[in-house]
Amino acid sequence: MAHLQDPVLIIGAGPAGLSMAAALADAGVATTVLEAASEAELANPPEDGREIALSHRGMAVLQSLQAWQDLPPEAISPLRQARVFNGSASNSLHFDGGGAERLGSLVPNHWLRRIAWQGAQRRPLVQLRTETRVTALDLSAQDHALVSLAGGEQFRAPLVIAADSRFSASRRQAGIGAEMRDFGRSVLLCRIEHEKPHQDQALECFHHGHTMAWLPLGAESPRLSSLVLTLPTDQAEAQLRWNDEQWLAWVQQHSKDRLGTLRLAGPRHHYPLVATYAHRFVAPRFALIGDAAVGMHPVTAHGYNLGLYGIETLARCLKGAADPGDATRLARYADEHRRTSWPIYQGTNAVVRLFTDERPPARLLRQGVIALAERLPPLKSLITAQLTARGPVTLASLSGR
Repeated sequence: MAHLQDPVLIIGAGPAGLSMAAALADAGVATTVLEAASEAELANPPEDGREIALSHRGMAVLQSLQAWQDLPPEAISPLRQARVFNGSASNSLHFDGGGAERLGSLVPNHWLRRIAWQGAQRRPLVQLRTETRVTALDLSAQDHALVSLAGGEQFRAPLVIAADSRFSASRRQAGIGAEMRDFGRSVLLCRIEHEKPHQDQALECFHHGHTMAWLPLGAESPRLSSLVLTLPTDQAEAQLRWNDEQWLAWVQQHSKDRLGTLRLAGPRHHYPLVATYAHRFVAPRFALIGDAAVGMHPVTAHGYNLGLYGIETLARCLKGAADPGDATRLARYADEHRRTSWPIYQGTNAVVRLFTDERPPARLLRQGVIALAERLPPLKSLITAQLTARGPVTLASLSGR
């Protein structure tokens, strides 16, 4: 028989899993985190090229976990403005903070991994088992879940939380399927120095056949940005074989001189683009968080933020529970997280479909969308509220405008 004082098990010690452990510890719930990687890999995560755009709500969650305070100033770049271009058109859709100082902040992914690790380390209610591989999950008992490890060891827990990536093996072992959308595209990431200052402004440039996003890294330099280049996967793999000079020449040509002369400032990184959305977020004594619940396309920068919102929601639903695996509390989490994530997931995929469709009618339509949104302040306010997560724009406020 499982005991209620047994720790909750979290599978996966990425930023989502470790942040979940910290949030539950702050709510008085003990956890054991199971992770296949070594402790050295978790304590000193390597740079992976990814810059994460954090919304106001996302930053607030990290602040409540006392993780944001662990970031050095040079790791937090302000994102004050964003501009969206369609093809070679000179007009654009412009966003600012809508009365706030900034739209959000950009933080390197390896720093987010590091502060999640540090936060878990200083909480006595969090225990970590590294180099530990989960092989099976049994949710058939009424009062506990059973997790089997490679080597034959077993854990009983009142609740198992899966945070093991958008391709979650635990999700599958729990009998939960997922909608998967393979975009047939990949991203190439690279830091690039440029002649013109970025002024803390991101550029999202939807060119024909590829997308260029320039993320300003103003905490390090007014002339340093992270390029996120989205291409059909075959083209991305071909470009990976190019030498630096050939690749930089291609980027320079397609940058439309928006940032002037370019120079490589780091290695290139490559990631395939696949979005996922779990059919269910919970099962008996089991819950999904992070990318295991919702894995987003990066174009609207919601993925990491949605993971933080889910962590905040689940911790709140479990706070004060005599039984962390209580089905009613898990259902409350699932309902709330679905209401938050489903519109954003579908909206992001709709943006991707529109802005990657190369047929002439779609090109005209997206140019019209950009022009219309730029001329309608209420629509821009609605989009800005979604991007920053500073609170929704109500229908009453829109009609008033």
